[in-house]
Amino acid sequence: MSSNEKVKMPTGCYIRALWILNNQDFVVFSRKFPVVEKRWRTACEKESDHDFKYNLLPYDSELAAAFIDRKKREGSARGFGLRLSQSAKGFDSWVDDPITRHVISLYINKEEKGENYILWPLLLHIKGPYSILVLPLVEPHHLKSYSRMSDRSDCGSAIGADENLSSLLLDLPSITGGFNVAHTIGDIIVGEAMEPEVVVAAAPSVGGLLDSLTGSIGITGISARAKPVAAPLAASTVSGTAVSGAVMSDTPKMGSRPLDKDALRSFISSSMPFGTPLDMNFLNITAIKTTGFSSADVPPAERKQPAWKPYLYRGKQRILFTIYDTVHAAMYDRDEIPDSITISGQVNCRAELEGLPDVSFPLTGLDTARIESLSFHPCAQVPEHGGDKQAVTFSPPSGNFILMRYQARCAVGPPIKGFYQLSMVSENEGAFLFKLSIMEGYKAPVTVEFCTVTMPFPRRRVVSFDGTPSIGTVSYTDHSVEWKIITNTRSVSGKSIEATFPGTVRFAPWQAQKMPSSGLALGSMTDEDSDLETESGGSMVNVEDYIMEKMSKDLQAVDLEEPFCWQAYNYAKVSFKMVGPSMSGMSIDPKSVSIFPAVKAPVEISTQVTSGDYILWNTLGKCPVAATPEV
Repeated sequence: MSSNEKVKMPTGCYIRALWILNNQDFVVFSRKFPVVEKRWRTACEKESDHDFKYNLLPYDSELAAAFIDRKKREGSARGFGLRLSQSAKGFDSWVDDPITRHVISLYINKEEKGENYILWPLLLHIKGPYSILVLPLVEPHHLKSYSRMSDRSDCGSAIGADENLSSLLLDLPSITGGFNVAHTIGDIIVGEAMEPEVVVAAAPSVGGLLDSLTGSIGITGISARAKPVAAPLAASTVSGTAVSGAVMSDTPKMGSRPLDKDALRSFISSSMPFGTPLDMNFLNITAIKTTGFSSADVPPAERKQPAWKPYLYRGKQRILFTIYDTVHAAMYDRDEIPDSITISGQVNCRAELEGLPDVSFPLTGLDTARIESLSFHPCAQVPEHGGDKQAVTFSPPSGNFILMRYQARCAVGPPIKGFYQLSMVSENEGAFLFKLSIMEGYKAPVTVEFCTVTMPFPRRRVVSFDGTPSIGTVSYTDHSVEWKIITNTRSVSGKSIEATFPGTVRFAPWQAQKMPSSGLALGSMTDEDSDLETESGGSMVNVEDYIMEKMSKDLQAVDLEEPFCWQAYNYAKVSFKMVGPSMSGMSIDPKSVSIFPAVKAPVEISTQVTSGDYILWNTLGKCPVAATPEV
């Protein structure tokens, strides 16, 4: 091999190591993969650049110290990727790219050798109280390119530059794979590794042993089950029966509990042996490990078994679809600002079919004027669509899965519209008024199961409120007032409701927040954004506060978990759930679903509409708004 020839490394995603740190910045779990690390070492040793050498992976204590040092230097756990007066050459903020909030570098200090070296690219994913760091395998010249960027005097991602961070990362598929690993591990350790919900019509109870077995893991109305089935991870109790049906899931949601290191080690060993991610589906891995396979699980000889279906189903056959629409809205009630209503949705599926069949159907409701984006599960084959229909063919995976996701505009009017007004009549008392119209223009079979309006006051403590709504009940906490218009025990179908709620709310006397000596800290920080950074002058300043000060001037900020709720901004948040036709217009005709090879299997379709960020901005106050391009 010539000295100028680059070492050819294997393509794909390979993980050198991963670490999990808690909110005290201690490493609570780590895993290194010697097989992948040997590849990296070989590539480093064959580099023609003699100044570039291989360095051992850091000990857990060394990595934790480097992570803490970065937080102090960059201003938070993630940093902002912005070059400031505190930034120094060689560090992430010097690159001046927001990507460095998520793809970070750490300088590891080897005290016994009296030297330090850069560890990059580290993929940072924060989930709950944990920070997950994943180090994928890249080529040595990629690391050298990033080092050059972090030492340049100009911005690392300057337009027209020979090297920039975005172009560099586009050449690295291991970055995408590494983030998939980080997100999966994050879901597992906080207990969010669960199947998507599929709602089915409640079936008559068969009683006896079957009811007790299915009820113990949160399944009702099921006449057939996939084989194998994962054993429950923790005991769970069955809540009251849902009005619209039951939720299908072979594996219950993992509850909130301390980090289960044995379960995590088992998952990593099975899903990514020797550091190569193969199947990051936690439910598949759990089911296979729990029940194994039998001689009857052999697939048909003429069909190749796909990776997303590691085991076959046996039992009564049927197909279940659930269309979920999540409505996001910003309601202003102002002539100069148009209301904004968007929908993010998904189609969940459960195909209880024996063998390896293909399922196809025409998906209707895809008017290009409404549907803005579509994405499908890898099992689906989707030709380019035209008009209002889209042919979809898929080989269904095991268990529940998300067949497709979409973004859309609302096909009908907003389910809740009206206005919210709040004005401070004194320093500690505010007068408010709601006037809402619920389900105006909607007809049966649309049913509203519940509707709640919440007024949050994160910077003031609520002492009392006066006022009686025209419908529903009201309660309050220290920092909010909640108006329950429609409850689960009183669903509404096929008629519109006019609801008003005038009243006053009283707060505890205002206590000014003490500012640090720099005068730049603005309110309390969350655990992610609570780290202070030292300016060259010696005073302590937070990067987040510095930026917010520049943006807001004399406005006082609230907790950062409410990023838009300033003292000058007031809003009410609407929460609701509807059952009936989708608001996006997405629909599936059960009669048009076909299965090959042909088999008689009933098809069930259900639809649910829930609220996302559904905001009523205070008509009498200031409000944030984004300019939309003219079409």
